Amino acid sequence: MDDVEVPQYFICPISLQIMKDPVTAITGITYDRESIEHWLFQSKNITCPVTKQPLQKDSELTPNHTLHRLIRAWCTENASYGIDQIPTPKTPLNKAQVLKLLKDFWHPQLQLKIIRKLELLAVEKEGNRKYMVEAGVANAMLFFITNRCYKNDQVDGLEEALSILHFVRISSEELNRHFMENNQIIDSLTWVFGCEMENQITVSTYAVLVLKYIIQKANSSVLETLNPDFFKKLVGVLRNGVTEQGMNAALHVMLDACPWGRNRIKMVEVGAVHELIELEFGAPEKRTTELIFGILFHLCSCADGRAQFVSHKGGISVVSKRLLRVSPAADDRAVLILSMICKYSGTNLVLQEMLEVGAVARLCTLIQVDRPPYLKGKAREILRSHYEEWKNCRCLGNSLYPK
Repeated sequence: MDDVEVPQYFICPISLQIMKDPVTAITGITYDRESIEHWLFQSKNITCPVTKQPLQKDSELTPNHTLHRLIRAWCTENASYGIDQIPTPKTPLNKAQVLKLLKDFWHPQLQLKIIRKLELLAVEKEGNRKYMVEAGVANAMLFFITNRCYKNDQVDGLEEALSILHFVRISSEELNRHFMENNQIIDSLTWVFGCEMENQITVSTYAVLVLKYIIQKANSSVLETLNPDFFKKLVGVLRNGVTEQGMNAALHVMLDACPWGRNRIKMVEVGAVHELIELEFGAPEKRTTELIFGILFHLCSCADGRAQFVSHKGGISVVSKRLLRVSPAADDRAVLILSMICKYSGTNLVLQEMLEVGAVARLCTLIQVDRPPYLKGKAREILRSHYEEWKNCRCLGNSLYPK
């Protein structure tokens, strides 16, 4: 192939390879379909790579049949030089095809076959998802999960439906319309956590990812009415194991629910404080720690939450050990947690524990390093308020008063 000069207009400007499925963008530039779709959908770019003109995700990509024929003919002529023939491109998906699949989907005999086909299309490429959204696939999957799987306690097709919902997102308007017509959407998703399936971790991960999206898009009335069983099942997901992505999604859901006082009380009642501390002992990644500390901060704003926190032998220790070792965001939450514990639950035993596990030393160090003034001020406030109890600690020194 090194002896053959490839015509320049056969080469995709993005991949710099011979185009297999040339398509022309509205800017007049031709690209290989796979490359330009990856540029637009995966890399989230909004300009033409060559002209730098605006190019939106929903821009039409027109198959360049003439160029495709020329490339195939050239490949055939140069086969003796090791040039492989390019395959005939598949016909791109369109809305009419998706609507036909959805129509067939409601026939019981075809349901599993169609739902697997829809999942393959959703996973294959983001370009397909545009037509799946327009055809109402997300609505159909939500209806299928709530009215077929949940109500009939059946799991056939459940994993595929959740996978599709993860990739093909439902709009906020459609979602809130569903909530008005059916109040079992959230119950049906948390029901998944208790299903006994071969791929339980994968299925639970899909369910909690969909739940995260739904909670973020739902209006405040939905968040205000979450019941204790919802939080019990969510905490159960953290306890029983799920993928890292699923774990962070579950933590996101809990954090999004925290602004409502009733939700914080419900979380505390189902043992969330204990589970979050145990989870943090596993030394998770940075983002997970930030989420855990964010939730603990909210839960420690109520008396029962603080009581659970100080009753756990490792609560103060694990928060203290993460100070200055994770991120500025984690430092912020950690200092505020310790501040609330000291202010409202600062018994002699608690203050002694803070000294023994190194919390006092960490606060002193924080004052000396490059951290925001407000955070240093909060650390000084903690140290000053309990100076009498900690005055024999060597690290205090000049930490309490700025130079």
